[in-house]
Amino acid sequence: MPFQVTAVHSTREYEIQPRKHHRGVDLFSDVLPFGHLWYGEPKAIRNAIDYAMHPSRSHDAVIRVYDAAGDVIETQEHKGDFKEP
Repeated sequence: MPFQVTAVHSTREYEIQPRKHHRGVDLFSDVLPFGHLWYGEPKAIRNAIDYAMHPSRSHDAVIRVYDAAGDVIETQEHKGDFKEP
C-alpha cells in the first residue's frame, strides 16, 4: 500500500465582541495563544478583523462581529491562499 499525503485544511473561527465597559473589543479564537486579544478605540473592530485575517492567509477563516446584546451584526469569510500540490 503506497504512502499517501493528505492536506488538512480547516476553517479558523474568530469572534469579535464588545468589552463589558464599552471601551474597545475582544477578539476570541482557539488559535490565539492566550485565547483572546483586546483592541481599543478608535478603530478597534477594523484592527481586530485585520489581525484575524493576517494569520489566516493560508487558511479559510470566518470572522463574526457581535453587538452588546450578543447578536451577530457582521460576518466576514476569508478564503485562504492554500494550494494543494
